[in-house]
Amino acid sequence: MKVRDGMTRLVVTVGPAHTLREAARLMSARRVGAAVVTDPEHAGIGILTERDVLDSIAAGQNPDTELTAAHRTVDVVFASPDWTLEQAAGTMVRAGFRHLVVIEANEVTGLLSMRDIVRCWSGSGEPAGAASAAAPA
Repeated sequence: MKVRDGMTRLVVTVGPAHTLREAARLMSARRVGAAVVTDPEHAGIGILTERDVLDSIAAGQNPDTELTAAHRTVDVVFASPDWTLEQAAGTMVRAGFRHLVVIEANEVTGLLSMRDIVRCWSGSGEPAGAASAAAPA
């Protein structure tokens, strides 16, 4: 199977000025564990995961004032939709993360999580989303 077969096409996008609470609400509403962070003032994209939100709260930070810009990962590893799920899983395990941003023709086309891979390998259902969801920056 390929990444395109398992990736979630529902990509929550937030800006760097969103608070962690706003990002968490969007991620929760869409039942996804990560959001792509786009910043028109900086090249490239970042990713904010549920772990980033959890770490901030555990450190005693206020999710109503902490901004995604301070918590996003900027050294994002991208996957091609043509990668095999084995390639994607190996990359995640070696690098120690659970989400890959899927890029095709310089566009974000999806996210692939460990959960997506397990779902595919176990034969238990369709990808989590078929649309894109964006929040204003």
